[in-house]
Amino acid sequence: MVGMISHAKLDRSLDVLARKPERFTKSAERLANEIDAQDLDLEISDPQSWRGDAPSTKESGRVTIENQLRTEIDRIKIMNREEEMRLARRIEFAKIRLDKAMREERLSGTDLASGVPHPTSVFFGSMGGTCSLPPKVCRRWMEWHALRLEMVERNLYLALINVERYAHTTAGRADLIQEGATSLFRAVDGFDWRRGLLFRTYAVHWLNQAFRSYLYNFGSTVRVPVYLQKATKHIGAAIGRLGDPNASSSEISAISGLPANLVTSARAAARTTRSLDAPIGDPDDSSSLRDVLSVEVGEGPYSTSLEDVSLEAGLGEAMDKLSERERFVLGLRFGIGGEREHTLAEVAKRLGVSLERVRQIQVRAISKMRTPRLRKVADPFLN
Repeated sequence: MVGMISHAKLDRSLDVLARKPERFTKSAERLANEIDAQDLDLEISDPQSWRGDAPSTKESGRVTIENQLRTEIDRIKIMNREEEMRLARRIEFAKIRLDKAMREERLSGTDLASGVPHPTSVFFGSMGGTCSLPPKVCRRWMEWHALRLEMVERNLYLALINVERYAHTTAGRADLIQEGATSLFRAVDGFDWRRGLLFRTYAVHWLNQAFRSYLYNFGSTVRVPVYLQKATKHIGAAIGRLGDPNASSSEISAISGLPANLVTSARAAARTTRSLDAPIGDPDDSSSLRDVLSVEVGEGPYSTSLEDVSLEAGLGEAMDKLSERERFVLGLRFGIGGEREHTLAEVAKRLGVSLERVRQIQVRAISKMRTPRLRKVADPFLN
């Protein structure tokens, strides 16, 4: 029958090994061999053991997902430095035993990633599916993951604290908190207790990196490359120093040190889109842009005035590049500004010229109108 070694007993052994941090790994490997020889498993704590009673608060207003999340996280007990260091040493020891079991079974990290179940809940540590690897490897993975999960859960409050720095963005707070919670697993895997730092000091770097990465990749409907988003920040600072929001690209380039063409590209990419159904003000409020922009007449909130460009404006701009005769010919031929289209013969009769001459004027006028600007305007209407 397989025995069990408690965390308290394991901590006593690891505390002794930690007195010589530089030799901890080698000593822990020897300890792992001794425990394996005794066929002992590590204790897996019940997640409720690091949870307290739910705080007594009076319910007021609507109960939101974020409020429920905060309530759940408030129940989790925060560790002191000593508890944190001991948990970090347990995690390292459990990883040593897992690596040892994998070597014995001749398995790789790829085998582990594809063979173990994935957590279905960060907060309750439940696991979906079954482990398809050898039983010993599955057990070692469960021991290691349970300890990592405890470290993550008992530091989830960091995600709530640091997400406030990004409250001014359009990203959903719940999405940012989820990204932050996921990044804590990477922080756990990279944390080295030997440096004497608190885990929170190290984890903040990963949290901010996760928040910024999410904003860069999902902060707008159309993803703008990161280098343009970073350039936009420098451009904003330069405009602030100039005190002129309408400053030219060359003026901004001189202040920011960015190439003028990059300034132009970044300013063009800085335009954002927003869903008509997006909430405004309080996220819990049901008001949306649709309510603000809706019109009393027509079939809905859509209006051509909401578009940056229209086919009529683009076509008129292209027609301005033509001579008076060329505009007259195209206007008759394609019914632009008129009631109907005319044949070459009808146009030729109006001008008193041959059919071939009308065709030549038409071809020349159309070639003049084949500008990138008109193509950009017309493409959405031709698809």
